Amino acid sequence: MKYVIIIPDGCADEPLETLGGKTPLQAANLPTMDAIAAAGCVGVTDNTPADFPAGSEVANLCLLGYDPKEFFTGRAPIEAAATGIQLGPYDCAIRCNFVTVNDQIMMDFTAGHISTEEGSELLAELNKTLLGGDHPAISADLAKRLEFVSGVSYRNLLIYRGDAEHPSPFTPTTRSSAPHDLTDLSIADDFPRGPGSDVLVALMTASAEIFADHPINKTRSAAGKSTATNVWLWGSGGAPGLPTFDERYGLKGVMITAVDLLRGLASLAGWDRIEVDGATGYLDTNYAGKGQAAVKALDQYDIVCVHIEAPDEASHEGRADAKVEALEQIDQFIAAPLWKAASERDDVRILILPDHPTYCRTKKHTHGPVPLVMAGKSVTPDAAQTYDEVTANASGLIFDPGWIMMAKFLGRE
Repeated sequence: MKYVIIIPDGCADEPLETLGGKTPLQAANLPTMDAIAAAGCVGVTDNTPADFPAGSEVANLCLLGYDPKEFFTGRAPIEAAATGIQLGPYDCAIRCNFVTVNDQIMMDFTAGHISTEEGSELLAELNKTLLGGDHPAISADLAKRLEFVSGVSYRNLLIYRGDAEHPSPFTPTTRSSAPHDLTDLSIADDFPRGPGSDVLVALMTASAEIFADHPINKTRSAAGKSTATNVWLWGSGGAPGLPTFDERYGLKGVMITAVDLLRGLASLAGWDRIEVDGATGYLDTNYAGKGQAAVKALDQYDIVCVHIEAPDEASHEGRADAKVEALEQIDQFIAAPLWKAASERDDVRILILPDHPTYCRTKKHTHGPVPLVMAGKSVTPDAAQTYDEVTANASGLIFDPGWIMMAKFLGRE
């Protein structure tokens, strides 16, 4: 058997006035996804347990069949795995965003989608000036245990290296807020709280001072672009311990994505990764390249998973039209070639679903069920003819908690 998973991140939404009372899935022209629905079955799954944040870190972990109550330690450790960073028992990873904050309002959680090259230069300055050992914001002993690590664009990491005598000051009770859930809102009450929060706040504050007159920001400002006013630190955690997919199901998988969170989950699950030229993790990603790579990978792997960040990014920007366009691109250039390949074989099963809902109205991730569609070998069709929230909610097929869904899809329940 071959298994295909397509994850249009955050595509689930609510009816929008700007779309004539339809959700983006209903408003978009999705002939392939609707054809898959007509050939298979639709339902809903809840990947965001109420006692966890409604973030991609929890939702994608759950989507892939891992119970977050057992395996989730934080977002940043998953992203650390994407870059090959090994965390010891006393270490900790913290997610580090470049953000644009004006008058205590989160104007942009991406700092205008700052380039990786610009971000790397800013982090190098922090490592030198802030963590070099003589900055008043942090003690020299603590500074030598910390390092900012460049990722992709605005998505980066801060790593703490501890030992038995100096364990991480950041614990599971250290609270922080995801910046993408603060867009256009005051940040006054959303700074880190709890163990180690004084360190995180000090670093965030000091970064604002260091970035204020940095040449990168001067150049961006002159070009009319958002500046990186400071770093935002959140999502801390220690090393996770996930059993691999091969250990659980005896299957070899591959992930196609442009974001480190999914790269990290793939690494922890023991999957390979395929990097596609032009895959950006944004609305301008190389949809066709991802689709072509996925079709080619079917011959080599048992599971081929394609993750597309674009619908989520459109939601965070409150752009329903861009979300519809992203979904149509996914349908045409990813779902269509994969469904064609599946239809030409008798050993393929396909699954399409987002990780969590992301509302254009609020620009935030939210808890709640998401629609799924599965079709292919040994999947009994139902009466559904379209893939959208309304059809899925009416189907009666419900996976709650969501982590049990993967075993069903793989025929291992």
